[in-house]
Amino acid sequence: MPKAAIVMGSVSDLDVVKPTIDILKKFDVEVEARVISAHRTPQMAHDFANNAIENNIEVIICAAGKAAHLGGVIAAYTPLPVIGLPVKSSTMDGLDSLLSMVQMPSGIPVACVAINGGLNAGLLAIQILSVKYPNLMKKMQDYKNSMAEKIKSDDEKLQKELN
Repeated sequence: MPKAAIVMGSVSDLDVVKPTIDILKKFDVEVEARVISAHRTPQMAHDFANNAIENNIEVIICAAGKAAHLGGVIAAYTPLPVIGLPVKSSTMDGLDSLLSMVQMPSGIPVACVAINGGLNAGLLAIQILSVKYPNLMKKMQDYKNSMAEKIKSDDEKLQKELN
């Protein structure tokens, strides 16, 4: 079974992470969720990243706000793909979080989704996992087809309403 980890810098990030957990579970991806701070528990972050492969984790999503270094710290210690999920903060509306994640030095990549983009973080993790798990590729295709059908249906309703 595919497995993804979600690491959040604070339990207050759970509202942003909840759609990530929900979509991963909907696609039958095992989820391990943790609260680990890059700044307040750096040894925990180090240990988590160093043991991720041994713990059968295949992709890691890191949600953090403000200085948001969690994704970069995790990525520094593991060869696994890391997805940054910037959390909107009170000081700069999440721009600080976003920039902390996307401005990684060469050699330590962190993919990044939109501020508070929990659903897309989960979907990106599923797409990464689908390279190894063909059943996830099929489910992703079905998911995208259902979104397209919804838009077509909405357009048909709109056209009927306007005409």
